[in-house]
Amino acid sequence: MSLTLHKYGNNILRAKCAPIAQITQEVKQAAENMLNLMYGAFGVGLAAPQAGLDIALCVIDVGGQTAKKPIVLINPEIISLENKIEEEEGCLSFPQIYEKIKRFKNVTAAYTDLNGKRREISAEGFLAKALQHEIDHLQGKLFIDYLPDWKRKQVLKEIKRRQKEGSW
Repeated sequence: MSLTLHKYGNNILRAKCAPIAQITQEVKQAAENMLNLMYGAFGVGLAAPQAGLDIALCVIDVGGQTAKKPIVLINPEIISLENKIEEEEGCLSFPQIYEKIKRFKNVTAAYTDLNGKRREISAEGFLAKALQHEIDHLQGKLFIDYLPDWKRKQVLKEIKRRQKEGSW
């Protein structure tokens, strides 16, 4: 199964994803394909809707291309958030668009791993931001939703301009 990256404008990015009831070979293959797509796009995180899949699955690797330490999260949920910060954020579904977003510096999330074991991960900084970002995707929430209305309108205007030019 070959996956493609879906950009803003595709309706799947606003879908609330279905929970994964059973970890099948297809789910494991989807996770592997998502990691390959993410690495190929030089990303640090990817949620299933960005790859055209309507399932509660995301992959994260803030170690980058060289120090690959991927985390596969099935049915993830945020269980605690602390210490709000504002930092620049981007998204593979919004190429070359970066905006300052308010998130939390510290986060704890629960998820199921590929072996079916329920786990918790506590993170801070960049990994905490990635967890919040990717889990939001599974609820149909995008990083531009955190922007003030005037700023979001500017971003959407820029996207429309790029779509007209064919560069989106």
